[in-house]
Amino acid sequence: MTTDLIQVLIALLAGIGVIILLTAKYRVHALFALFLACFVTGLVVQLSVADIITAMKDGFGNIMKSLGFIIVLGTTLGVLLEHTGSTRVMAAFILKIVGERYAAVAMSLTGFIVGLPIFCDSGYIVLSGLNQSLAKRTGISVVIMSVSLATGLYAVHCLIPPHPGATAAAGTIGADFGKLMLMGIGVAIPAAIAGGWWAHYAGKKIPVVQQAETSEAANSPAPPVWLAFLPVAVPILLIAIGAFTNIEKTTNGTLRFFHTLGDPVLALSVGVLLAFAGGRGWNKTTTGKLLGEAAEKAGGILVIIGAGGAFGAVLAAAKIGEHVSAAVPLGSFGIVFPFLLAALLKTAQGSSTVAIITAASIVQPLLPALGLDSDMGRILCILALGGGSMTLSHANDAYFWVISKFSGLEMRIMLKVYSIATLWMGLVTLLVVYLLSLFLL
Repeated sequence: MTTDLIQVLIALLAGIGVIILLTAKYRVHALFALFLACFVTGLVVQLSVADIITAMKDGFGNIMKSLGFIIVLGTTLGVLLEHTGSTRVMAAFILKIVGERYAAVAMSLTGFIVGLPIFCDSGYIVLSGLNQSLAKRTGISVVIMSVSLATGLYAVHCLIPPHPGATAAAGTIGADFGKLMLMGIGVAIPAAIAGGWWAHYAGKKIPVVQQAETSEAANSPAPPVWLAFLPVAVPILLIAIGAFTNIEKTTNGTLRFFHTLGDPVLALSVGVLLAFAGGRGWNKTTTGKLLGEAAEKAGGILVIIGAGGAFGAVLAAAKIGEHVSAAVPLGSFGIVFPFLLAALLKTAQGSSTVAIITAASIVQPLLPALGLDSDMGRILCILALGGGSMTLSHANDAYFWVISKFSGLEMRIMLKVYSIATLWMGLVTLLVVYLLSLFLL
C-alpha cells in the first residue's frame, strides 16, 4: 500500500473511532461526535482548518437543502397521527381483517404500516398498550407479540424514507427519493416477515407474565378507518406517480399536475393536511403545541443528518474514495460492502441512523469502484446500507430498551429473541438486494 492510502485509512478509522467512542461509551450526542470526527479525519489527511470548515458548511447546507422539509413534514405527520388516534384505528382494522388467531401477524403488519410515517420508538410506545391487551386476550406470548410489532416497525424505519437514515443516505448518495421509497417498501416486506418468523419460532418456548394493559387512549374519539389510512396512503401514491412519470416528455396537464404533487415535500404536505382531518376540536392551543412538538423533534434529527453531511463532505475533500478504490479491488465486493460497513457501525455504536449516515458518507465516493454508480445502483446501495443498519440491535440501541421497558421483557429474552430477529432481518435484506442486483444492474 502507498503512503497516501495508509494515511487516508488511518484518517478514516480515526474518524469512525471518534464517532463510536463518543456515542457508544460516553453517550455524547451524535451531532458533536460527527462534528469532532470531521476535524480528526481532516487533520490526519493534512487538510487545513479553513478547508475542513468550508467542507463541513457545504456538506451541512446541501443536506439541509435536499432533506430539511422532508424530515420536518414526515415528523409532523407522525405526531398528528398519534394525536388523532389514527394509529390505533389502523391497528384495530388490521386485527379485524387478520383475526385474533393471527394477532402476532396483525401486530407486525400494524407496525409496518404505522411505521411508514412514525419513527419506530414512537410507534412502539403508541401501540404498546394495544399489544399488551391483545396478548392477554388471545393468550399468545407477549414475547411473540412484542417482537413481531417491534420488527414490523424496525423494517420500515431502516429502509424507507422519510425516516432519517434512508433519507440522509438518499441525499448523500444521490438516489431518486420516490423510487427508493417504493423499492424500500418491497424490500422491507421480506425483512419484516423474517423478523416475525423468528419472533414466533424463538418466542413460543418462553412463557412471560403479562403486564397490565397500559393503553390510555382506548376511549378517546378516533377517525373512521378510511380517514385514518388516508394520510399514509395518499402521499405514497403521489410519490409513486411522481417517481414514474417523466414531466419532460408529457404534455398531459393532469399528469404534469400529479407529477408536481409527487414531489416528496408536496406529497407529505398533503398527508399532513389529511391528518388534521382525522381529529376533532382543533384550536390554536392544541395545534400550536403539536406543531411545536413536531418541529422540536425534527430539529434533533436534522442536526444529526446535517452533521453526517458535513462528515461526508470532509471525506470527499480528503479524496478517501479515490485512494481506496485505486488500491483495493472493491468491484468484487459489490453490494456486500455497504451492508458490512453499516452492520459494523450499527453493532459498534447502536444507532441505525448514525450507522447509515456515516456509512453512506464513506461509500459515496466508492460507488464507481463498487459498480453501483448508476440510478438503480445507488438505490440498491442505500437498501444494502439499510439492511446493515438493522444488524444487529442489542443493548447499545435505545430502541432495544424501549421494547424491553414497554413489554416487560428482561435483557436475556431480548437478546435471544429480538436481537437475533434483527440479525435475520439484515441477512434477508442483503439476500433480497443481492438478488435484485443480479437482474437490475
